[in-house]
Amino acid sequence: MRFIIRVVVNAFALWVVTLIPALQVQIKAFAPGETLQLVLTLLAVAAIFALVNTIIGTVVKIVAFPLYILTLGLIGFVINGFLLWLTAWITSGFGWGLTVGSFWWGVLAALIISLINGVFGFILRPQSKRSRRD
Repeated sequence: MRFIIRVVVNAFALWVVTLIPALQVQIKAFAPGETLQLVLTLLAVAAIFALVNTIIGTVVKIVAFPLYILTLGLIGFVINGFLLWLTAWITSGFGWGLTVGSFWWGVLAALIISLINGVFGFILRPQSKRSRRD
């Protein structure tokens, strides 16, 4: 269930990023390119992005741990941009999916996606029940 929620939030974040033309991030929808195909393409790209983040992102972050310490975590922005660019590369092989204008626009788009995911993660996280003293 958490994976599905993560995919939906990622799809929404990707859609928001594609609405900003200066970022040069676009989605090429499935064959007819209508609204349903665009939504399905966004969900598919978001699922691939979540898998890339989970599998490859974990390995890259472990290997880059000394760089996290040296740069006080700023290398994370570059790594997230790399993962977004990698997702664009993977999906472009299918003839549909994500396109990123350049690597640095991808870094900025990944930053915006992270902010949106953080806001939704804060809103959607389960609330712990506080014990009341009567």
